[in-house]
Amino acid sequence: MDAITRLDLGHFTRPAAEWHGPHARVEPVLAYLVRHAGVRLIFDTGMGTGSPEADAHYRPVRRPLPVGPEDVDLVVNCHLHFDHIGGNQRFPDTPVLVQRTELATARAGGYTIDSLLPGVRYREVEGEHEIAPGVRIVPTPGHTEGHQSLLLDHGDRVTVLAGQAYDFAHEFGTPYRPWPGRLAELAADRPARVLFAHDRDVREGVLPPPR
Repeated sequence: MDAITRLDLGHFTRPAAEWHGPHARVEPVLAYLVRHAGVRLIFDTGMGTGSPEADAHYRPVRRPLPVGPEDVDLVVNCHLHFDHIGGNQRFPDTPVLVQRTELATARAGGYTIDSLLPGVRYREVEGEHEIAPGVRIVPTPGHTEGHQSLLLDHGDRVTVLAGQAYDFAHEFGTPYRPWPGRLAELAADRPARVLFAHDRDVREGVLPPPR
């Protein structure tokens, strides 16, 4: 049976100066367990450990990942910052799909918690990539150059796992990022449900057309 299950893996506190707001904000860390079109995957794996500096800066509260290697065939990371890849090493024999440019940036250092990168079976993709009919990776650069989202086609509607393509659901489709038009093309005017990595709100409706 097809299903998308949201996993609440904790939260962290982003300082006000980092998001240009009036105060610090608490952001959830959300991952998604997917059963769709015969594919079993997890989209992101929570916050990693290994950096006292990151912990002091973000004050993370972690919840355990309730998924193991026996539950999935693939891992997909929207990008490789520490708050999205913390459980990757629990899946040493499971392919982890990531954009080639994202992996190169992470491996260059100074980008994430470096100790979270080894022991992972990366499968690099470039641009769009069809995992299976109805399951497609779509590049959504902005937060990072190699950021990617996942589009799930249900026939009469679509679901987009947008990761951190936007921080908030209400921002989705605003014109300061150029890629939503491609998602709209793939959705073909069907209703869409968009889910995010750091916002529990959901964006519902037809995706905005190309500008």
